[in-house]
Amino acid sequence: MHLARVMTEHGPRYGAVDPKERSVRILTDECFPPGPSPQFTGVSVPLDGARLLAPVAPGKVVVIGRNYGSRADAADTLVLHLKPPTAVTGPGEPILLPSGSKDVRYEGELAVVIGSVCRAVDPDQAEAHVFGYTCANDVTAWDIGTEGGQWTKAKGMDTFCPLGPWITTDVDPAAAVITTHVNGELRQHGSTAELTRATAVLVSEVSHLMTLLPGDVLLTGTPGGSASLADGDEVTVAIEGIGALRNPVAGR
Repeated sequence: MHLARVMTEHGPRYGAVDPKERSVRILTDECFPPGPSPQFTGVSVPLDGARLLAPVAPGKVVVIGRNYGSRADAADTLVLHLKPPTAVTGPGEPILLPSGSKDVRYEGELAVVIGSVCRAVDPDQAEAHVFGYTCANDVTAWDIGTEGGQWTKAKGMDTFCPLGPWITTDVDPAAAVITTHVNGELRQHGSTAELTRATAVLVSEVSHLMTLLPGDVLLTGTPGGSASLADGDEVTVAIEGIGALRNPVAGR
C-alpha cells in the first residue's frame, strides 16, 4: 500500500494511492497509523490535482550519519542526530535557504516510519514495529554548526526535512536503488544494500537509546555525491519501489 497524507476541504486526511490509476482513495482514519483493515470514505481524488503533505507528522526525526559502507568515512559506531518536527515539509514545498548559509546540501535517503511503540527491541523484532518507508532529503547547512559538532543547528532548520511523496508498506528495504537529481542532473546513486547498518539493525540500536513512537522517522544515511543547493534549483530524491520526492529551492 502507498499511504499519502492529503489536504482536503476538511483538513489533512490519509488516503491510499493508486499510482496506475493516478488516484487517492480517502480513508476514514484520521490518525496514524490507520488500522489493519482500512476503511474508505468513498471519496476519491485525482492524484495529479491532490495537494500531498508530508506523509506523516513525526514526534521526532532521528538522523543516522555515516552509514554507507561504500563511503570512506562510514562509522564503526552508531552516529545519530535529531531533527525537530518543525523541520518536516512535504512534496512540492520549497526548501528555504537561510540567509546566513552558503553551503546548504541535499542528502537523499531512505526513511523508516515507525508504526508501533518500539523500546529496546532486537533486530529480528524490529520489522514488526515498522509501518513503512518513504523518501527523505536530509538537508544540511554544512557551514552552520558543523564545526564543533553542532549538527542540530545544521540540520534542524524549518523545511530541512522533506518527506514523501507517500509511505510504502510493501517495499523491500534491503536493496532499493536511491537517486538524487538536481535540475534533472544525476548527483547521487546508491542502494540500501550498501548500508553499513541495515534498517532493522538501526531500529533496534536506536530503540535501545530512546523509545520510538508511532509516526517517528529514522533517516538511514546518504550515498556519496552530496553538494550545495542554490536558489531556483529543484531537487528530486527517488527510491525504487516507493516514488519520487521533488522540492524546489528558494531563498528565505
